[in-house]
Amino acid sequence: MLGIRVSGDVVGELAALRREPRSAMVTTCSPMLVHAIRAQAFIDFLDRHPAAWNALARMIADRLDWANRRRTDFAQFSVPVRVANVLVELSDRHGADRADGKRELGVDLTHEEIANLVGARKDAVFKAIRRFKELKLIDPSHRRKLVIDPIGLATFR
Repeated sequence: MLGIRVSGDVVGELAALRREPRSAMVTTCSPMLVHAIRAQAFIDFLDRHPAAWNALARMIADRLDWANRRRTDFAQFSVPVRVANVLVELSDRHGADRADGKRELGVDLTHEEIANLVGARKDAVFKAIRRFKELKLIDPSHRRKLVIDPIGLATFR
């Protein structure tokens, strides 16, 4: 798994810009409506709308930053810290505060999917999640990870 995309995200843009085949496959977790846009039509649209070029460049930069953080995390941190970092980033990007003070992650992920995001084995991620639960940093109910203490999880070492 290279990343998580949600409703409204653009995928396949690099292939269109480079005029090459896509390098990754998109798998959806639920039924959704998608719009396929031919590469030339996409580039023509960008050329007619400079603000769209700007938005696309920012989006690509954000994705590059995400990938760089994952590589840095992999080189510097243990699996539990990498898992904590990804959960905090996902919560910041996709999550929502709840009335009970908890913060939803915003995306449903299995331990295996988290393991793919952090470059670890599933059992190591399971141990990290269990440890976070014991420390009351998250509530791993069902497939949702509810961040109970975002600051505590962000500073977990």
